[in-house]
Amino acid sequence: MDINTAKKKIAIIGGGPSGLFMYKRLKESEVSDLEIDIFERKDYLGAGMPYSAEGANVEHITNVSDNEIPVIFNSIEDWVKIAPKEILEKFDINEEKFNEYKVLPRLFFGEYLSAQFQLLKEAAEKKGIITNIHLNCIVEDIIDFTDANKVAVIVKNQDEKHFDQVIICTGHNWPKKYEGKIPNYFDSPYPPQKLSLKLNHAVGIMGSSLTAIDALRTLARHNGSFESNEDGTYAYHLESEGFKLVMHSRSGLLPAIRFHLADSHLGKDETLSKAEIQESIAENCGFLPLDFVFERNFKAMFIKKDPSFYELIKNMNLEAFVGAMMGFREKMEPFELFKKEYDEAAESIEKRESIYWKEALAVLSFAMNYPAKYLSAEDMERLQKVLMPLISIVIAFVPQSSCRELLALHNAGVLSIIAVGDDAVVKPLETGGADYSYKVADKEVTVHFDTFVDCIGQPHLSFDDFPFKSLINKGTVSPARLQFKSAENGKAQVKENDLVTEEKDNMYYLTVPGITINDHFQVVDKKGEANQRIYIMAVPYIGGYNPDYSGIDFCEAASEAVLKSILN
Repeated sequence: MDINTAKKKIAIIGGGPSGLFMYKRLKESEVSDLEIDIFERKDYLGAGMPYSAEGANVEHITNVSDNEIPVIFNSIEDWVKIAPKEILEKFDINEEKFNEYKVLPRLFFGEYLSAQFQLLKEAAEKKGIITNIHLNCIVEDIIDFTDANKVAVIVKNQDEKHFDQVIICTGHNWPKKYEGKIPNYFDSPYPPQKLSLKLNHAVGIMGSSLTAIDALRTLARHNGSFESNEDGTYAYHLESEGFKLVMHSRSGLLPAIRFHLADSHLGKDETLSKAEIQESIAENCGFLPLDFVFERNFKAMFIKKDPSFYELIKNMNLEAFVGAMMGFREKMEPFELFKKEYDEAAESIEKRESIYWKEALAVLSFAMNYPAKYLSAEDMERLQKVLMPLISIVIAFVPQSSCRELLALHNAGVLSIIAVGDDAVVKPLETGGADYSYKVADKEVTVHFDTFVDCIGQPHLSFDDFPFKSLINKGTVSPARLQFKSAENGKAQVKENDLVTEEKDNMYYLTVPGITINDHFQVVDKKGEANQRIYIMAVPYIGGYNPDYSGIDFCEAASEAVLKSILN
């Protein structure tokens, strides 16, 4: 772009972590002739949903520490030295004893992110960048004007504003389907204040992810109390007679526990290069084989870093590896395994030694984001059905304090976990709560819960859920989909799977969640043409082509890709 022209006007829709990283990239670029408008529906910037009262209470903590977080304006350790004393006192943070390796209260992390926005804004002003902040505003629509080469942002009760480029950073979204209509049925545990309930019955929890643990931490505190024992363990004292927590997991397993990462930023330099990916695509009829990524971006990493583990897995394909890892986990009682992995993780942290196969799996998950759009439909189905269930368990990185609480709840007879299959069905009832039906040894069981919380985590939302309808109506965005490599495979599914469609020339496609994007996070229309004006980093709406939710790591990587495209 010509830096001598008039100011380029850029809109960032959403002022949470992804908007923050995008703003950081723009501020740090070599271009200063910018006018940036940031639209945020809340009355503050930075924290987004996970790190504000919308997603956390005082009992909720991050699953990453300062050393694992990319520097925004300054590190948390440095910011603590200049942070307002009332914030440090509120969260019992001591600047002299601050430990960059320890997790933090999520609300405190939100304060840090908000402060980073302000520090970046001050630095941007010195550079000559104009920043317009719009708080408490709802963006109702976005309209692309191709002929004018402009994009309009439609804000409720305001005049439309026009920009050269718009970056959608709207963050998490849990649509409400039954909540508010069905008493004591919750489509998500957020905001957590709604779970401040004193109950005398069992609560059904669907899922065993970090989202489920958020719900457990809140519900437990309103129906009992935790006490720290001399040996460092916790005990839970039940106060609400009849209160129980019943988790339901597809695997019947609890998530894995936070350990020491040898590479705190998940080996970004060890992922496959784009040149290697494109070469493989060219050699495989336009598709990137999942097995190629698994071999090169996972198994090969062990040759030098963990040769003994490599010897164990070198002859395993994807299915065999997942079967071996899940088989080992499923042999043990869930809470016994949880305690074993808690001790293993504690030793890893104490010795500053990684549990490398788990770290490598996290690298693989993160690395899948870029090439996922080049997979065949067959390989995407393998990724979702075979690999992602293992990844979702292993890379949850549950903090140690959450583990202690779950173990205390289980030891007190309050918390249990039940394995359910993909065919489990939840039926919300008008009278309240839900019936949950699943099979046990081929026998169908139906259990009623007076209170039920869906805790499966952020769902991948469909094309129809995309909120900016003018982009849909004008064909600016298109549904994400992947072609079947084998027409025979597609034909076999087309009658029984609504997501599989047949098109001309005997070609079959699998519709995947969200909208189509390219490598630069530009939206793509039905003709396959990328839009030079509209970018999206809102993960719920790009889940088909961006299957891994990597939080801050994703924000850092995606914002870099967007910036490169804007500058070019």
